[in-house]
Amino acid sequence: MQRDTLFLRKWPVAYNQVHVHLRWVSSMNRWSVIAGIMTLAWASSSAADSTAARCDIYPVGEDHTEQMIHCTFSQRQGYITITREDGVTHDLSPVGDGPGNYRDQDGRDVTRENGLGDEGLIFRFPDESVYVYWSTAALEPSDDDNPTAPFSTRDYNATTLLRCRGVNDADFGSCPAGVLRMEGGQASVVVQSRKGEQFTINFMQDYVNATNREAEAKLEGDTWTVTIDGKDIYEVPLALIEGG
Repeated sequence: MQRDTLFLRKWPVAYNQVHVHLRWVSSMNRWSVIAGIMTLAWASSSAADSTAARCDIYPVGEDHTEQMIHCTFSQRQGYITITREDGVTHDLSPVGDGPGNYRDQDGRDVTRENGLGDEGLIFRFPDESVYVYWSTAALEPSDDDNPTAPFSTRDYNATTLLRCRGVNDADFGSCPAGVLRMEGGQASVVVQSRKGEQFTINFMQDYVNATNREAEAKLEGDTWTVTIDGKDIYEVPLALIEGG
């Protein structure tokens, strides 16, 4: 953990400083102080890492959710606590030698999955699934004056609303996006999906790919049609990528 690494790097300095200041102190007192510092170090390394997150709650058997809430994710020595804005808390204890298996405070088996890549973690409970996202951007108040929020020209070369839909949907909706252009007509387009997840589609000279997702891209006229994970379709105009 970062906190542990930082402390260990500082420890030799702290010890030397203590040793210099204590050279006139009796041996017994000196070691008493050093023991106290080591106790403090142990308490520091045992502290839980905690971060604000977003929790999407999916009832068992459902592929969509209406509950997207703030939550806090904490982890200490393999033990996990998820504290949800709706008052629910999950205390998870690791079970067995294999990774990803837990038991909650009610004795129920819980499985952790890594299906979100670097965007978060999935926890499968008997009655629901909790998707924990590290980004809370989708929970921030919308900017009524900016239809492409959370993207703005302060951070991107241009912003737009892309036509987007599920592969089984008949009608297109709109998904906000921002573009970062590069030389040679290349660009990275950051998209916010209909579920509020942000990811990047890279339009390079020889290929098109997406971060932590499978992407299939086809250029039709002046528009790229990109299918993500076989589930969602995005239409990206060449004009957005190349500018001009």
